[in-house]
Amino acid sequence: MFLPFYDDNRLKSIRHAYVMLALIVANVVIWLFFSSTGETGAYLSGFELSYGFIPSVVNDLAVLPPEYHVQPTVLNFVTYSFIHLDFWHLLGNMLFLWVFGDNVEDAFGHFRFVLFYLLCAAAAAGAHALTMPESDSSLLGASGAVSGVVAAYLMLSPRVWIWVLVLGRFPLALPAWILLLVWIGYQFTMLALGDDEVSYGAHSGGIVAGALLTLVLRRPGVPLFAPRVQSL
Repeated sequence: MFLPFYDDNRLKSIRHAYVMLALIVANVVIWLFFSSTGETGAYLSGFELSYGFIPSVVNDLAVLPPEYHVQPTVLNFVTYSFIHLDFWHLLGNMLFLWVFGDNVEDAFGHFRFVLFYLLCAAAAAGAHALTMPESDSSLLGASGAVSGVVAAYLMLSPRVWIWVLVLGRFPLALPAWILLLVWIGYQFTMLALGDDEVSYGAHSGGIVAGALLTLVLRRPGVPLFAPRVQSL
């Protein structure tokens, strides 16, 4: 649909969004590691099985071979979100996190933002397991957690202007509430229509979790739906 690349929304409570930057670095480093090893073959498949999120396993409908049980299953609700299989999937998620994550971290504080991000990732995985309970495929990528960040941004700064690339080519600036409501509406529409290629259940679960967590995790005094339209 569109790729965001700039918002006119300055930080108010923190000097730098260290957590957001650390999350981006972690995702990029993990992807570069796979790229350096060719990211193909049995090794990657084993890594997906060990650290990805597989609904049929979580729902006790399938059993992994013992060699892939490298961590408690509960950790897979988070570790899957740091694995991306191609550059474009990584780029899209990290652009969204870069544009929207710093202001959400600013509104929550560093520690609460870590908690928020991980809980959104876990909620997205849980929603995926509910909407595709028999799937034997690994859920991978930060889309669910980033969807929570998008929902939080919409609730905190709906009237900030955002620059995006429409269809990857055409720059356009619009208020956040227009762009993000369209994006969120698209996720729920695709969930209702059904799609086996993209987990819109995970996206939708992240959105709902992000909205609910924003109500309780933002700093005291941080308003919802800030009324001021910021200039470009």
